[in-house]
This record gives sequence, C-alpha cells and structure tokens, in this order.
Amino acid sequence: MNRLANATSPYLLQHADNPVDWWPWCEEAFAEAKRRDVPVLISVGYAACHWCHVMAHESFENEGVAQLMNDDFVSIKVDREERPDVDAVYMTATQAMTGQGGWPMTVFATPDGTPFFCGTYFPRANFIRLLGSVATAWRDQREAVLQQGAAVVEAIGGAQAVGGLTAPFTAELLDAAAAQLASEYDRTNGGFGGAPKFPPHMNLLFLLRHHQRTGSAQSLEIVRHTCEAMARGGINDQLAGGFARYSVDAHWTVPHFEKMLYDNALLLRVYTQLWRLTGDRLARRVARDTARFLADELHKPGEGFASALDADTEGVEGLTYAWTAAQLVEALGEEDGRWAADLFAVTDEGTFEHGMSVLRLARDVDDADPAVRARWQGVVGRLLAARDARPQPARDDKVVAAWNGLAITAIAEFLQVAAVYASPDDEDANLMDGVAIVADGAMRDAAEHLAKVHLVDGRLRRVSRNGVVGEPAGVLEDYGCVAEAFCAMHQLTGEGRWLELASQLLDVALARFAAPDGGFFDTADDAERLVTRPADPTDNATPSGRSAVVAALVAYSALSGEVRYREAAEAALSTVAPIVGRHARFTGYAATVGEALLSGPYEIAVVTDDPADDPLVAAAHRYAPPGAVTVAGRTDQPGVPLLADRPALNGRSTAYVCRGFVCDRPVTSVDDLVAQLG
Repeated sequence: MNRLANATSPYLLQHADNPVDWWPWCEEAFAEAKRRDVPVLISVGYAACHWCHVMAHESFENEGVAQLMNDDFVSIKVDREERPDVDAVYMTATQAMTGQGGWPMTVFATPDGTPFFCGTYFPRANFIRLLGSVATAWRDQREAVLQQGAAVVEAIGGAQAVGGLTAPFTAELLDAAAAQLASEYDRTNGGFGGAPKFPPHMNLLFLLRHHQRTGSAQSLEIVRHTCEAMARGGINDQLAGGFARYSVDAHWTVPHFEKMLYDNALLLRVYTQLWRLTGDRLARRVARDTARFLADELHKPGEGFASALDADTEGVEGLTYAWTAAQLVEALGEEDGRWAADLFAVTDEGTFEHGMSVLRLARDVDDADPAVRARWQGVVGRLLAARDARPQPARDDKVVAAWNGLAITAIAEFLQVAAVYASPDDEDANLMDGVAIVADGAMRDAAEHLAKVHLVDGRLRRVSRNGVVGEPAGVLEDYGCVAEAFCAMHQLTGEGRWLELASQLLDVALARFAAPDGGFFDTADDAERLVTRPADPTDNATPSGRSAVVAALVAYSALSGEVRYREAAEAALSTVAPIVGRHARFTGYAATVGEALLSGPYEIAVVTDDPADDPLVAAAHRYAPPGAVTVAGRTDQPGVPLLADRPALNGRSTAYVCRGFVCDRPVTSVDDLVAQLG
C-alpha cells in the first residue's frame, strides 16, 4: 500500500501511484521495519530533480523492482526541501561513504535509522543487484552491517560537531577570503571552478561588499564579469527571465533546466546591488527580469512563492526552452528568424541535443542603438508567445519558509534601488514601474502568508501548500531567512509589526537552536531526534542556517538598538571564521555578513513626511555602506526605534547616521548625508 496520496509535498505526490509500498518519513515506518526485521530504504529527492525522475521511471515505476523493494525493505520517500534536517544527516553519511553527494540519494539503514550503505542515482540493473546484495547482507552478515552503521554514525557525528575552533572576523580574514576567491576565479568564463558550474551568488554578494569597503577593483571586476557571463549564457532564460539551477558546462551555455526560487532570489540581490553600485544597464535589466520572473512564474496569489519549475517537460529536458534555426524562422519569418539566430547563437549544429540550441545573448543589446533594442524586444515577445504554446514544465508549488524569506529580502532591495534610479526619461520606465508593482504585491503576499500561516503557536513551520501549513518544523535557516525578511519589510514599510515578528523568531532561535560554543544547531532542542543533530556551518546552495540567523541578528540589532543580538551574531560568526580562512567558496554568506559587521553596520534614519520621494531617502539607499539598515518616516513613528526621539530640524527632512551605536550630527542636505556615508 502506497501511503503518499495525502502528502503535502508535490515530490511525494509524484510517487503516490508507484507500485512501491512507500511510506512518508514517520515513526510508524521505522516501527514497521523493526516488526518485520528488515532494513529501511530511504530515497531522498525533490520535485524539480531530473535524475530523480529518471530513477523513478526506471525503477520505482517498474513492477519487478517494486516487488524486490516491498519484499525485503520498508521504503521511505523524503522530500529534501520539506525535511532538510533528514537530508542533511544522510547527505553527510553519503558523502562520508562515497566522497560525493547529490540527488536522488539512496540510503539503506537499520530500523533505528542508522545508515550503513549510501549512494545516489543507480541505473535499474545496478539497483536490482544492489537490492539483492543488501538484503543478503542483512540476513547473513548482520553483525558486519551493524558495525558499518556504527562507524558511519561516528563519522557523521564528528562532521556535524560543534565546539571547534573559533576566531574573530577581522578585515585581514575577509581580505584573505577575497584573495582566495580571486585565485580560484575563472578569468575566461567567469565564476569559479569547472563543470558543472553553479551561480556563485553568495560569493558575489560578499565581493560586492568587499569592494565597497576596500575599493578593490579586482573584487568588482570578478562580479561584473561573472554577472555578464551568466546573463548572456543559456543558464539565464533570454525570453522570460529567471536563472536555471546550474550549467552542465564551464561556460554557462547549457543549463540543467530546473529553476529554483532560492537561486533567483539570491541572484536578484546580486544584480540589484551591482546595478546600485555601478549603474550598469545589463545588471539593471537582469534584475528587472528576474524580479518579473519571481512575480509572474513563481508567485502564488494570496500565498507566497512556489519552490521551483521542473527540469523536465513531459519527461524531456529542455523541451520547452531549446530551439533550432528553422523554428526561429517559423516563429519570426525569414529575415527576423536569421537575425535572431545570430543574436541568440542558434546554430545548425546546435549547442544542446538533437541539433537544438539553448538561447544565449551573443550580441550587446543593452548599450545598442535604440532601433536594435526595439527589434530585439519585439523578437523576444514573439518568441515568448510561440514558446508559451509549447508544453510547459511542472511547478513545485509548495511554499518553503526560508526560500520565501530570501525572495522577500531580494525584492525589498530591488524596490529600493528601482526607486533610486526611477526616471520618466528611461525608454522602458513603464516596464520597470510595472515590474515594481507586481513584485511589490508578490513580496507583501509572501510576507503576510509567512506571518499568518507559517507561524503557529510562536514557532515557524517549514512548508505550506494551497494555503495549508505542513507538519515539518522550521529549521534554523527558516528562522534566519524569515527574520531577515521581516527586518527588510520593516525598513521598506516603516511598520513596527515586522520588527516585532523578527524579534519573536530570533528569540526562539537563541533559546532553542543555540550551541554551547556560540554557534547554532540546525534543528531545535525539542525537534525530532535523528541519528545525529545537524549543525552545518557552510553555505552551499542556500545560506547555512548559521549564516542566515547571523544576518538577521545583525540587521535586527541595528534596527532595534539591542546590543545582545549583535553579541550573539559575533559569537556565532567566530565559529565560522576558521572555515572562511580555508574554504572561502563555501562561506560566502557568512563573509557577506562579516563585511556588514566590519562596516558597522550603519544605521540610517530619515525623518520625513514623504519617504517615497524624499531625496534624502534616495541618497541613503544609493550610497548605503555594506549591510546598512535604513528606515524613513515621521519622528516617533510607533514600533520604529530608529525614529524615536529624532525630530525634523527646522521643519526640514533630517537624516541621522549612526555606526555601531555611535551617531554623527543630524543633517538636512543630500551632500552632507553622502559625506557621512562615504
């Protein structure tokens, strides 16, 4: 009997009709394994995962394979996005045993959850042999199996331990991290490392802040070059906006087509901040189009943002997105079709599979003649209409708290910068205004949904779907990312309730997740007990829980003036500092927050009757140092500590700038404010 039909996870629902007797992750499944005296087979994946689909089609939908699984195992299906704690524990075990990880993840465990054999994707023939070997070993070599499991648990317990070395976050440490990134930078293609190549969003955020603090031209150029290479590559959807998860090659040409909420949220922040600091037209366009993608493709009205768009369409990778030159001509006519083929690097040989090409931007359009830009925009609109008639990838529509927090923060920053650069003279001013409006609405929807649906009895839940909150408890990254988002909402709206909500979440994090060394565990002290309690300090696809909660602690402390939250942030960062010195690529968000602390961060309050159009507010957003917080509104506005007891001087808008709780004199002119922020 398959027990997944009532799951809230779209990934589990994909397997609800398998002949495998799947169980969701629950105590009853392990009790059943103990009763039958059989091992547990734990299969971990997510809805947008291409190779998860492949293994499902090859093995889990096959009656013969399912019979082997049903006879000799209790099989548990886990959505890694819904249960990141379970995923973290068994991914550490998989990496310890095999030297690598990924999804689908296949784990064989004892009835108490102890892993003794781990792997990732197995072709059907290999998987059949593996099932037989494990079943035989469980029957005939039980003692060896149990010893192997004990050794794995000991190894992963050490890997996830807290209480190691600590060190202060210093300017020298962050300079060394920037230098290490520069040494690993791909000077030809941008980014870091070879294939597969992932968007290094958190490292780019750090380098932008490092450039602001130090003036490093090298740090800025790494960001600029990488952002341009990604924006022009196939990893960026040249028609509708939005970035795919990664490139299968080293030069951003062919993506793995799934589009994840967290990648696009973090990349929106990168392109927005690059636009803010340089005025770059390409960064402006990509930020706008990424914000539009979030609002148009992932926003669920009345809820929040969906998790992802699938890598496959009708079981075929790239079916929606790839083109031949002939298809361009069919959609656009002979002349425009050939012009588009040249513009988007569509060749007769193809850059993908079966003579197809993924669209790339081979020519500069952002600084081109207005007639060229107009033709390009017309071609994009017609191709998008043709593409919309094709089958479309499925959407994983569950709402994940942490990822929605990332999106809220990113859109809040985008709206601030869009307001700074707003000009009726821009040729696409109406488009930018339209995107800002829909992005603002989507952001507010998501924030309200998190506050009203995901907060249950003072605790955060990880996921919801169709307006109904799920059972999985929030993990540390949920508390950190959502608290940081609520701090961003406080700054954007001037409403005190968002700051109060951030305070509630951070108090839970400090009470329930804190570790003795000043760091944090990823699960609460009253959460379900797993074979180990995860505490991963490294930033990977998303900020680690530790980095996320530190970012929120820093922002909240600056907004509230409460020093103990800053002290907690500094203590937690000190547990990551030794890793930053050795592995800068995997501590990008921690280093980003470290730059904010090193900068101050600045606390900027603008007393004004017109926050939307006040030049002082625009200057504060345009010239804000790394990690600065900014609020604007009337003096003594309820629930806004930075506006308390700060009057307007001589009836004029007045800016108050503080750094580390030490304040400069109030100023009323833009020039004086910019000087204080310089």
